[in-house]
Amino acid sequence: MARAPLLQLNDISLTFGGDPVFHDLSLVVQPGDRVALVGRNGSGKSTLMKVMAGMVEPDHGERILPPGISVGYMEQHPDMSAFATLGDFAASGLDAGEDYRVERVAEGLKFNPEVAVATASGGERRRAALAKLLAEAPELMLLDEPTNHLDIQAIQWLEDELSTARAGFVLISHDRAFLNALTRATLWIDRGQVRRQEEGFAKFETWRDKVWEDEDMQRHKLDRKIKAEARWAVEGISARRKRNMGRVRALGDLRAERAAQIKRQGAAAMELQAGPKSGRKVIDAKGISKAYDGKVILRDFSILVNRGDRVALVGPNGVGKTTLLKMLIGEESPDSGTVTLGTGIEMAVFDQNRATLDDDASLWENLAGDPEMRVSGKADQILVRGQPKHVVGYLKEFLFDERQARAPVRSLSGGEKARLILARIMAKTSNVLVLDEPTNDLDVETLDLLQELIMDYDGTVLLVSHDRDFLDRTVSTTIAMEGDGRATVYAGGWSDHLSQRTEGASAPVEKAKPAAKPAEPKPVAKPQKAGLSFTEKHRLEALPAEMERLEAEIGKLEGLLSDPELFTREPVKFKKATEALVERQEKLAASEEEWLVLAEKAEA
Repeated sequence: MARAPLLQLNDISLTFGGDPVFHDLSLVVQPGDRVALVGRNGSGKSTLMKVMAGMVEPDHGERILPPGISVGYMEQHPDMSAFATLGDFAASGLDAGEDYRVERVAEGLKFNPEVAVATASGGERRRAALAKLLAEAPELMLLDEPTNHLDIQAIQWLEDELSTARAGFVLISHDRAFLNALTRATLWIDRGQVRRQEEGFAKFETWRDKVWEDEDMQRHKLDRKIKAEARWAVEGISARRKRNMGRVRALGDLRAERAAQIKRQGAAAMELQAGPKSGRKVIDAKGISKAYDGKVILRDFSILVNRGDRVALVGPNGVGKTTLLKMLIGEESPDSGTVTLGTGIEMAVFDQNRATLDDDASLWENLAGDPEMRVSGKADQILVRGQPKHVVGYLKEFLFDERQARAPVRSLSGGEKARLILARIMAKTSNVLVLDEPTNDLDVETLDLLQELIMDYDGTVLLVSHDRDFLDRTVSTTIAMEGDGRATVYAGGWSDHLSQRTEGASAPVEKAKPAAKPAEPKPVAKPQKAGLSFTEKHRLEALPAEMERLEAEIGKLEGLLSDPELFTREPVKFKKATEALVERQEKLAASEEEWLVLAEKAEA
């Protein structure tokens, strides 16, 4: 017997500011669905998710939610004003005694529930919103960019959590590896139309390109037909005007059809132009150390970065990646040791906090107000790689329209702010590119273009990112910061560094090697030489911690159920705790069995 859908949208239409966002949109989310929701920045992904959550009322159509089905939405900017701490907010939808759910999720997401709401950062607030959703465990989870502000370890924890979840979920993310691992279907928003494919994100780009190829072919055929009919109208109509007026009207209909077609949004016209070559040695760090308030950030670290290297800094949030990056580029001094910058360096910096933008100023003012871009005597022009260009014309190259040029930066989405910073960086020549979390909020197409630009850039790149796929595609050297002042240099990208750490086959390299420009992108995970695959090795390493966590949860639940008065005093709570105990005991048994199988395979 077929199960009822979790959610259904029928003939949804929605208009913002006179422009249609969706028209006659229909979709169904089934139990167990794991859906990627993709589309260009500004296409309406978050708006559609809010319609699905019941937070935005459409102009037309209906949202059908079967009785008893709960839907949870991860809010980007939740109102926490009524709560003292992040933990209070995250537990606000739970029954009494279920705070352990928040504690477990907080441990995986690496946030402190005791942090006061008044002092919490934007990233901490987002993690609390995600923790609230996971702790409540609704039948349908709507996740809008859940990996933003998470480090790689927390992303992997979330990936494991969602992979074993019984709930259905719809997921917006820029993280390819995350989407590839979790999704089994794809919803694609393109110019107000939503298409669905019953395959995960790994097949999306092939599908998208085929749809666009078919669309281009149909448009070409329509253009040819219009051209032929227009020629006939000029050359042959005069002698047969009366009986052929129907054909003239048909030509008008063809032209109207062509005019009504919505043009696809192109890729941003991004271009990185390297300036004069720097010296061969770009950065020479010897024995540098750093500590803050007694906490050791870095201890006795050395690296030589040569011209053309692509170097990534990876590690947990708060471990000191940005601090090390600032020391390497001379913005901050080490407590001991030396950092020597090479000759002829022209640096361009992408700041993860967007601090280089003035939120209260307009896009126009943020570009024209930059002293390095100002054209003397011409307020409407800026210097772009040494050549004057109109401000609006340059903004259009980065997919901003004329109306946005005079709007304040604070009105932009995260992806649009990232594009504006890239516009500033790419207006100048450079030979050292410093990118601190550049991938947050960028859509797939812009990420693809940025990857190509970095690979083709005739200069040196220093990069901080938690996007595993992006790292594998762009870098030649990885600095892994592991806490307690430890930082180790590995050859290759994210997967290469994991292989070296896991196998112990390759000793850490002392110097960064010149970057190679591969013809094809690297896969996210490389086959291992040992009997276990990369995924199996990772799973074998993760299972002990997972079993320990399950045992701790079982202990808490058993302690709760040991109260002889609980059944009569709180029967609902007793029932939920009993079900949770059975569920965790089953998971623990399955995990123990999986560990035995993998351990035997590893020994073999």
